[in-house]
Amino acid sequence: MTRTTGPAKTYLTGVALAALVATGGVLSVAPGATPATAAPAMGTDYVDLVAELTPAVVTIEVTQLARTASAEMPQEQRDFMEEFQKRFGMPMPGMPGQPGRPGGEMKGAGTGFVISEDGRIVTNAHVIDGADEVTVTFEDGREFTAEVVGADPATDIAVLDIEAEGLPFVSFGDSTTLQVGQNVIAVGNPFGLGTTVTTGIVSALGRNINAGPFDDFIQTDAAINRGNSGGPLFNEMGQVIGVNTAIISPTGGSVGIGFSVPSELASAIVEDLSDDGTVERGWLGVRIAPVSDDVAMALGFDEGTGVMIEDVTADTPAEAAGFRKGDIVLSVNGEGVETPRDLTRAIATLRPGAEVDITYLRRGEETQVTVTLGDRSNIDA
Repeated sequence: MTRTTGPAKTYLTGVALAALVATGGVLSVAPGATPATAAPAMGTDYVDLVAELTPAVVTIEVTQLARTASAEMPQEQRDFMEEFQKRFGMPMPGMPGQPGRPGGEMKGAGTGFVISEDGRIVTNAHVIDGADEVTVTFEDGREFTAEVVGADPATDIAVLDIEAEGLPFVSFGDSTTLQVGQNVIAVGNPFGLGTTVTTGIVSALGRNINAGPFDDFIQTDAAINRGNSGGPLFNEMGQVIGVNTAIISPTGGSVGIGFSVPSELASAIVEDLSDDGTVERGWLGVRIAPVSDDVAMALGFDEGTGVMIEDVTADTPAEAAGFRKGDIVLSVNGEGVETPRDLTRAIATLRPGAEVDITYLRRGEETQVTVTLGDRSNIDA
């Protein structure tokens, strides 16, 4: 969990990262009757569209044994919980030393959405992190025990599976076509209340909130709160164009600044996780940094461009390709890279073994080399 010195950046829910304790029982609304596989005709409101979409949005309740939360919890999660208590003035459920449920269990709630009629479900990785048991509840009250197929903390995406057939489901849309100002609909389970629908617009695109190396969030003012984590952000066609993941708030509640993982990234991670439960990422083997203004000036650039290689790890694809400290990477497969995040994403979105053309600058001379990527082993490019 990344923290800031300003307003709190909060992941919306989870067991170890939960901000609410399930109160037992979930309020339900009348279920829809048809699978959400296509958007109905649009009118002056979203009544028909919401009726079609909400049956595919589920509440996810996770159970974690108290011994797991306290004794085995990673230090980073404990630090986050302590930070939460300090900022919001209340103990965070699941925090070591805080009372749990009878029997030594603690519970948290989040949201997910069904993407196949046979029970494949998408949520956030932090929702199910450390869970001993995951229960999925549909709008009509049906409950299923879910299996965690796989989770990718780097993008905060997880895939679950339940044994069921003929389920209502939704599909991913194309987040690359989004525009600022476009209407969106968020559906989730805030504070354990059950299915809740809010609307808003796309406030910004490509946001980096320093949550991880692949930050490229959709920012929206649709009200999302703790418990909405893992829920879908829909466009007006009823397609999932984002997975609601985090908020920035000085109070812990919605102030109109929420963030969703774009479907372009989420759908690729879901496909990868669904295969074998893991995500394969290309790896170059370098430590990188932005190009400083001084270096840019020395090279005759008006401003910093490209990505500086600060170090090359031994026995890596980068070393085999002949990269050296001080080289400036300009493009990957013809696409320009301007920041370290650009290079990290460009390399990590490719599979190990892929051949990639990298253009770089050395002592003012531009060179192109083909690199066969290895397996990604850390957060560097």
